[in-house]
Amino acid sequence: MLKRALNHMAAPKLSWVEFLDLAKGLNCIGVEFRNDLPGDLFDGASPSVVSAAAKEADLRILALAEIKAFNDWSDAKSLEATALMPIAKACGAEKVSLIARNDNKSMSANERKTNLDTALRELKPLLEQHDLVGLIEPLGFETCALRDKAEAVEAIEAIGARDRFCIVHDTFHHCVAGGGAIFPEHTGIVHISGVVKSYLNATDLRDDCRVLIDEHDVLGNVDQLESLLNAGYKGPVSFEPFSPEVLGLTDAGEALAKSFSYIEECMQEQSA
Repeated sequence: MLKRALNHMAAPKLSWVEFLDLAKGLNCIGVEFRNDLPGDLFDGASPSVVSAAAKEADLRILALAEIKAFNDWSDAKSLEATALMPIAKACGAEKVSLIARNDNKSMSANERKTNLDTALRELKPLLEQHDLVGLIEPLGFETCALRDKAEAVEAIEAIGARDRFCIVHDTFHHCVAGGGAIFPEHTGIVHISGVVKSYLNATDLRDDCRVLIDEHDVLGNVDQLESLLNAGYKGPVSFEPFSPEVLGLTDAGEALAKSFSYIEECMQEQSA
């Protein structure tokens, strides 16, 4: 069975309380909260209250998102990280999400490496101070300055920071980036979503193509999960769709339950 998890983007209309209830009802092990949804983070509730509620529901807060364009380090980015980390710690989050720069700037190999190394070296002591892990998310888009998970892994290893940084394996972004190596030992979470428009080239795909997973999926989510699990990955698998048709669902719970079950049934059939 998968270690089910949910990103708040899977049901963004729900309050944090309702979202925890949804995750508990779906037998999830944990959730990811976001600071980029409409309204105040946690609807203005104290992070300590959220932490207590998650513990009561037997749910982990896997990550608090996000620091955008983290690999475009600056004084302003430092202030952003410094502001987010105490909130993450207070709400009981295990990780903070670090989203790669995606504006088609600083794209040469040397610039990418230098900027990534700088950001990780600056973030490392902040993460240590708050006993958090940085969850690096490469984006597969051609405009992203960190498309390749191998570059992130190399940078983590270069500063000996495997205990403070890990990566996201996002099944959508893995395909958009053209596939490549997987790094189960460096992976902190897997994000899943499906795409059904098989006539699109990978370079045409955008976030609003990302739906729940069923028999029409063309990203090979089940195969990607099988590869990760067979290679030793044991962490959570979290739904993160962005399609308006999913975000507008009146009963996200039913649709998510059906999709989780579909994935698990396919994996059982493949292992039989």
